Amino acid sequence: MDRRELLSALGALGAVPVCTAVGTAGAAADPRKGPLGHDHLHVCGIHMAKANPKLQFITHHYCVGHKRGGAGDVFQCMLFDGTGSDAKLIGVEYIISDAAYRKLPDEEKKYWHPHTYEVLGGGLIAPGMDPKAEMDVMEFVMTTWGKAWHTWPNPAEDIPTGTPMLIWSLMGEGQVDKNVLAQRDRQFNIDTKKLCETRGKALGLEPPNVALPPDVNYIGRQWTDNGKDEPTRKK
Repeated sequence: MDRRELLSALGALGAVPVCTAVGTAGAAADPRKGPLGHDHLHVCGIHMAKANPKLQFITHHYCVGHKRGGAGDVFQCMLFDGTGSDAKLIGVEYIISDAAYRKLPDEEKKYWHPHTYEVLGGGLIAPGMDPKAEMDVMEFVMTTWGKAWHTWPNPAEDIPTGTPMLIWSLMGEGQVDKNVLAQRDRQFNIDTKKLCETRGKALGLEPPNVALPPDVNYIGRQWTDNGKDEPTRKK
């Protein structure tokens, strides 16, 4: 299932309102709405600062598909610290396919994190979505890469001060802040451990086990620390 088929299927299921960006800037545009006038795919995950993996946040992503140019499909996500009308816009994330990522120079790759463990470890969820539709979304997202910056580095502050913070992803067992994870699970009444087991069985894959980045110049790996970066099939 490719991206367009996935989004069409989700729309048909009524699982989430989605949209596909038009092929040229401004085509069929409603001047009263602009680029923020579309419905968004909502997913929730736990972000960490690449420079300080102990600094972790529950982050809500509101994403739309964008296709304009030769790079293929791109998701553009606005990042918030909550779901209410008073939520703070804390950053942005761009999501691309594995094929697009592989074409990037190494100097650029260091900004992009993998989503494999976030999916198979249960760290990424789609709140309110039908379980089957959520699984379809997660299977698609699993091999993608994200480039995320938190432009409001400390949401506890009243205004967004400081340097934008490059974000990284959870990459293996034991890396998540247990208090942050417990807060997220309580909020959405889920059990991340059970979610991990369910996804592993459904997708036939073991969760990755990749070490935390040793520095900000580290280039991410999806599945393993060493050797061929390939998944381990469940027996």
